[in-house]
Amino acid sequence: MPSLNPSVDQLKRFAEQMPAGAPILMLNLLRFNQQAAYPADSEHAPCSGKEAYARYSRTALLKVREAGGDVQVAASAQVALIAPEQEDWDEMLLVRYPSPEAFLAMLADGEYRAATLHRTAALTDSRLIACSPRA
Repeated sequence: MPSLNPSVDQLKRFAEQMPAGAPILMLNLLRFNQQAAYPADSEHAPCSGKEAYARYSRTALLKVREAGGDVQVAASAQVALIAPEQEDWDEMLLVRYPSPEAFLAMLADGEYRAATLHRTAALTDSRLIACSPRA
């Protein structure tokens, strides 16, 4: 079953379990649709999933930086050495935020929320894993 957007319960668990005020790393695993899956009533020009993700990224990167974060690593996924056979990814991002609160504030930003239409259209599956960096 594809995972594209966090549920209310997942966001609540994130807010409760991540150490408040401490830096976090968000591991993003991305698998793109061949063709972006915009809603039928969308006015967006047809494009590939990767192109739709680039549309999302233009706003998302600005919002990440406004939140005090930055992309630490961006890479094309090549070969899964240890993973279920059917689990493969196109890209990986590791994004640093100053705190869980900064990340959640970014998610609540109106411009960011509007841009997530492109992210949802772009992806066939994803993972977003919150991590605490070791000192």
